Amino acid sequence: MHNESTALRVHTLGCLLALPVMLALAGCQGISSASKQSTGNPTSGQLSVTPTTMSFGNVAVGGNSQKQGSLTAGSADIQISTAAWNGQGYSLSGITFPATVPAGKSIPFTITFAPQAAGSAPGSLVFDSNATNAPTTEVLTGSGTQLSSHTVALSWNPSTSQVIGYNVYRRIGSSGSYTKINPSVNPTTSFTDNAVQSGVTYDYVTTAIDSSNVESAYSNQATAAIP
Repeated sequence: MHNESTALRVHTLGCLLALPVMLALAGCQGISSASKQSTGNPTSGQLSVTPTTMSFGNVAVGGNSQKQGSLTAGSADIQISTAAWNGQGYSLSGITFPATVPAGKSIPFTITFAPQAAGSAPGSLVFDSNATNAPTTEVLTGSGTQLSSHTVALSWNPSTSQVIGYNVYRRIGSSGSYTKINPSVNPTTSFTDNAVQSGVTYDYVTTAIDSSNVESAYSNQATAAIP
């Protein structure tokens, strides 16, 4: 097939403005204290937490994300009596107190972030124990994002070559790499993106796929700003 591009158009549902040329945009709370733990491998009588900062990134309000951490003892057994955490939307599971971390061993735990509102939600998790560097603290970071009621409807000119369909790629903002958003080759010259967020600007391109699964170059770029 020819290495050609297709003309991509975007129509957004939900009061988006027209762009020129290529598109028509038709908690829990707990103890907080300074940690004295070592940042390296734990020594005798010390307890370390991994990772020291657990980042959840953006999570939609109403959804949740889970990440696993671990506690590691030095050359002596460590008795963990309690854990407390602060920050909106965070919870701890996978560990029962009191708990013992055998010398030179690790035990896992799970943190769930379920944001209750949009915006940044900093927090921390503090383990109290008989370690010489107690309390042991892990920093928690994450942001809640509000799902948008808008959608973006894309359409483009068919390829002049024989093709079996098209792929649709999207990126956030004007930097970064494109990510394919159609689960399988799209057989038509239109696609609706339902997974957009308010206040975010998206760039879109398409490619054509021939019967040998050879993919064309990107089409022109179309941009949609979600209000």
